[in-house]
Amino acid sequence: MTKVIKILGTGCPKCQSMTGVVKDVVSENNIEATIEKVEDIMEIMKFNVMSTPALVIDGVITIKGRVPSKDEVLALLN
Repeated sequence: MTKVIKILGTGCPKCQSMTGVVKDVVSENNIEATIEKVEDIMEIMKFNVMSTPALVIDGVITIKGRVPSKDEVLALLN
């Protein structure tokens, strides 16, 4: 089953770092996932997230306000 990953953030350096980490984990581990960047502040507000970047996996907010490690992302995706 394909995971739906959303990265909420307005394009700040931390948001870009999180995107890089998530893309690396998905490709290195052959995880089936679609990665979507959500940069629209109104869309981000719908998730009730006040601190970005935030990582949403299959509709669940898993991390917010910081850049996760690769191991942490992998654990969330498994």
